[in-house]
Amino acid sequence: MLISTKGRYALRVIIDLAEHNDGKYIPMKDVAERQELSLKYLERILPVLTKNKLIAGVHGKGGGYRLLRAPEEYTVGEILRLTEGNLAPVSCLECDADPCRRITECRTLEMWQGFFKLTNEYFDGITIADLMKKSDSDNNTMI
Repeated sequence: MLISTKGRYALRVIIDLAEHNDGKYIPMKDVAERQELSLKYLERILPVLTKNKLIAGVHGKGGGYRLLRAPEEYTVGEILRLTEGNLAPVSCLECDADPCRRITECRTLEMWQGFFKLTNEYFDGITIADLMKKSDSDNNTMI
């Protein structure tokens, strides 16, 4: 499984909005500058986040984006599933996959199901608030 730039950038946007939250809308150009991301690319990610009610956006003067919930209420898993489609390691575990004709003989299905479960549980156990915490160690991991 490879997390695309769409998923990684969405996390950076949400974290940035959380860190700079003062109740006002934050211009996306400010987020793009701070995160060193292309504003044009962010404009492709923002509709997914607004449509799914993770952030709110207002156009025009004084406009921008803001979070709709507290950072503790957003999980990495939720954001990655929205931007990546899902986190299935193999096509037969994707949400709309046709049943595999080899399911009864598949020697690896349980392994992939276990990996899929671990992946989802891991990412669902990490919140945006967790990612906002500064590390005291350069080698800090969330394992």
